[in-house]
This record gives sequence, C-alpha cells and structure tokens, in this order.
Amino acid sequence: MTKRITSATLAKAKAANEKSVWLTAYDTISAQLAEAAGVDVLLVGDSLGMVSLGFDSTIPVTLEHMIHHTAAVVRGRQKAWVVCDLPFGSYQQSKEQAFETSVRVLQQTGCDAVKLEGGVPMAETIRFLSERGVAVVAHIGLTPQSVKKFGSFRRRGNNPAEYESILADAKVVADAGAVALVIECVPGELAQTITDTVPIPTVGIGAGSACDAQVLVWHDLLGLSENPPPFAPAYTNLREQIGTAISAWSDDVRKGSFPKP
Repeated sequence: MTKRITSATLAKAKAANEKSVWLTAYDTISAQLAEAAGVDVLLVGDSLGMVSLGFDSTIPVTLEHMIHHTAAVVRGRQKAWVVCDLPFGSYQQSKEQAFETSVRVLQQTGCDAVKLEGGVPMAETIRFLSERGVAVVAHIGLTPQSVKKFGSFRRRGNNPAEYESILADAKVVADAGAVALVIECVPGELAQTITDTVPIPTVGIGAGSACDAQVLVWHDLLGLSENPPPFAPAYTNLREQIGTAISAWSDDVRKGSFPKP
C-alpha cells in the first residue's frame, strides 16, 4: 500500500531542511502526471478560474467549482497531499461559515487540507478550524482574492510597514494552528525571515529560494500561459507543441491523409 504524504511528512521535511515540491493541479490527469514526476503536494488553486475557466481574476470562482475540480484531483492521486483553496466569499463572513465550508470540501472531495487567504484578520478562523480537526494552509503576502482592494497584483512587503505587517501575519497564523504557510510575491529577505521564524513549513511563490517548499501554477511551469509572471519561467513550451500537433493533424485531415486507409 502506498504511504500517503501528510502534514507531518512536510513538517519533518522542514526539520530536516529538505525541500518539498508543490504544484497546482485541476483534474485527474494533471494530478497523475505531477505525482508521477515527484510532486509532493497538489494544490487545487482557485487560479483555475483564470487558467481553466476564463475569468480575469479568482473572484468569480465558486465553491462548486472548487469541489468539482478537487474531487477530480483526489481521484488521480495515490500518495500526494491534496490542498483545496477556499474560494472568495466562502469563509470570510465568520469562523462558523469557514468551518461549514471546510466540512463540505473535505467530505465531498476527500482532500487533506484547505487553504485560505489572510493573516491577522483570519487568525481566529484558523484557530477555530484547527481546534476542530481541519488542516489549514494559510496564505499571506500577495493575496489574489484581495485584488479588488489592492488594485493590482504587485509585490507586497516592499516598504517597512508592509514588511512588518506580513511578518506579523506569518507569526499569528502559525500560532493559530496553520499547518503550512504560502508566501506569495514578497522580497526574498522577508520570506527568509519568516521561514526562520515560524515552526511550520513555508511555501514560496515569487518569494525567493529560502522557503521550505516552492509552488507554481501548472500552466506557467509547462509554458501554457500566454503571460506568465516573471518569477515563473516555463520549463517547456507545451503551448507551442500543442499548437504544432493540432495544426499538423488538421492539415492531414484536410488533405485526406488522416486517418490512414
């Protein structure tokens, strides 16, 4: 029987100074491929709204969307730890709402943890969930669900006030019981300080190399995105390869050479 990766596995990796690998996944085949290539954690991000559903932000993503895609990812994994993003509006109203949403996600998908955005303002919610057996991954720094408030996807923590605020966020969510912490789009120095300070694994995305783990969006890593962020260089160009394959097949169909007699 395949031994599953758990939050304890990730904590041990941090203690041993071993890097963990996270990657977004949105369906069964992406889960299978990622896990076979050595990914430890599959994050079903609400980024699916932008990369799979055609939205211009993560705001329109619904709980039903997240449950549908997370269940598909769980069906494709054998041992990877699966985390589901809680979408905008499904947890911010109250800690009770967050618990109700988390229970629904865990029961209907079979995933291992939920992820929510926010630092100090979400600490009470994180503690409430943690005390009731929910594994929570916190997310600080650039929080995409707050793009309407911030007005852009710019890097956070560049000025002293933001720097100290994000550091305080990290300490508070760790103390509240989060089992891991995603740090997005902050200076590497700040991510280093957080990683050295908090006892839980840190997961960087556009936050330098010091974090205990790194995560990227599937489409950015594989060269499927038209405009990937500067911190996410593609490791291949599937967009071009897919276009070439479809174009070649289309030509063969029009010439009558497909299918072969």
